[in-house]
Amino acid sequence: MRAAFWVVLACLFAAGSAVGHTRSQSHSVWEINGTGVDLVMTIPTIETERIGNGAAAPSDDRIKSYLTARVYPIAAGRRCALIPPVETLAALPGYRKYDFTFKCDTAEDLQIYSAAFFDLIPSHTNFAQIQNAATGEFTEQLITNEHRTVDVTARSGSRLKNARFFEFIFMGTMHIFTGVDHMSFLLGLVLISRRLRDLVFVITGFTIGHSLTLALAVTGIVRPHAEYIDALVALTIALIGAENIVVQTQQAKPVALIAGGCMAVMAAAEWLGFGGLPGLLSLGAGLFTANYLVISGNLGDAGRLRMLITLVFGLIHGFGFAADLLELQLPPERLAELLLGFNLGVEIGQLTLVIGAMLLVVLLRKLRLALPRPIVVDVASAFLVGLGVFWYVSRSYA
Repeated sequence: MRAAFWVVLACLFAAGSAVGHTRSQSHSVWEINGTGVDLVMTIPTIETERIGNGAAAPSDDRIKSYLTARVYPIAAGRRCALIPPVETLAALPGYRKYDFTFKCDTAEDLQIYSAAFFDLIPSHTNFAQIQNAATGEFTEQLITNEHRTVDVTARSGSRLKNARFFEFIFMGTMHIFTGVDHMSFLLGLVLISRRLRDLVFVITGFTIGHSLTLALAVTGIVRPHAEYIDALVALTIALIGAENIVVQTQQAKPVALIAGGCMAVMAAAEWLGFGGLPGLLSLGAGLFTANYLVISGNLGDAGRLRMLITLVFGLIHGFGFAADLLELQLPPERLAELLLGFNLGVEIGQLTLVIGAMLLVVLLRKLRLALPRPIVVDVASAFLVGLGVFWYVSRSYA
């Protein structure tokens, strides 16, 4: 316990010296009609002040000049011409809004490009909504420093639009096989399930949870902050590993105090200005973690409880599954088919991993190569806790 305490504490204090993640956002609406493109940029006033290096709010002309040089459509590899003037629109208090009109030489191979604010805040995110009048397609994209260009002519969208149902299934399966964090969580579920019935409970809860939030996110009903979800996915991995240790050692309170205390420290650090996840989110996650570990450690048979908890974990992972899909231009007319196929693929991937792990255990037992279960659970759970804590801290401060 002392070793675990110092390892976790060292990870947290090491993360405290990391550069905090500055949240910086803007919003753009692109309306495309043949060779004509209309852009409306909405920017929080605090973002425009960055253009003036924190001084008094810059003038509209300065902001327009800054945006004109960095935000524009591209057709057939050539930048589309701006048709002046750039209009200043009425906006809600605390925001500035501008309307740009562009004329492209062709409507083929059309892209939108934005480099605004990345030179000032590399972590800036632009939430882009794109309406193509020619095809009737409406898509939402995240423009980041790493992904500044979006294909409007929908190379990825066309692929999805014409894809077969089995391709959607393949996408879901590969999402599991290429997602180390999701595979690690499934390993934790296998470790904690002593009986087949327990495994059925936890997999069922996980499936219901991720299916629900995947549908909510892809259809746009709920759209959480991606950076929060990545950190919370890592937390579920650490938590499932910690629960394994609690069940094995029957030492729930010390582990719960360490986990909850560390997240309380992270919350306090954020309130003191050291970045990371929002303080209330870290504090809430810490309270949930501590209480769940105490409850699960004092229940004789926590199988049914785990179904409920893994449903909560599934809600978080479902948003993680949606992140990859939201980077594509999803065809609205095939959303139901895409969701069904992708979910089916995720289930195939999950079952393949779970059954494969169980068959490996059976084979090792028959060959008399299997180690005692407590040793396997302790070592694998310690690995999951370490991996989950590392990802949680690094993603919180990335």
